[in-house]
Amino acid sequence: MYLAMNRFSVNVEREAEWEQIWKERESYLQEVPGFVQFMLLRGAEPGDYISYSAWEDASAFHAWTQSEAFRKGHAQGTLAGVLTGPPQLGLFEPVIEETPSARILSDSSPDPNRRGPRH
Repeated sequence: MYLAMNRFSVNVEREAEWEQIWKERESYLQEVPGFVQFMLLRGAEPGDYISYSAWEDASAFHAWTQSEAFRKGHAQGTLAGVLTGPPQLGLFEPVIEETPSARILSDSSPDPNRRGPRH
C-alpha cells in the first residue's frame, strides 16, 4: 500500500466553491491500474482540506503521475483565488495497517536514504 496526501489551504469564503469543483470534476482514477481509494477530506479548521489517495504500491502511484488519466484529471478548470497557496504533498508507506479483521505489520525497515517530494 502507498498513500499520497495533498494538504490544501482554501480561502474560507470559497470553501463551498472548492468542494463543488471537486464534486463535479472527473478524476479518471477508476481506469488507473493499482488505484485503491480516493477521499477529499474537510478538516476541523476552516479552509483545511486533504486529498487522500491509496495505491497498491509506489510504482502504481508514480505511473499514474505520468499517465494520460493524470493529465486529464488535472487539466480541468482553475483554482486561481480559491487556494491561499500551493498544496503540500506528502507520500507515505504504512508501518502498521489495522482493520476490524486484521493487523498487518510492515516487514521493511525505514530507508535512511529515502527522498520525498520536498527534496
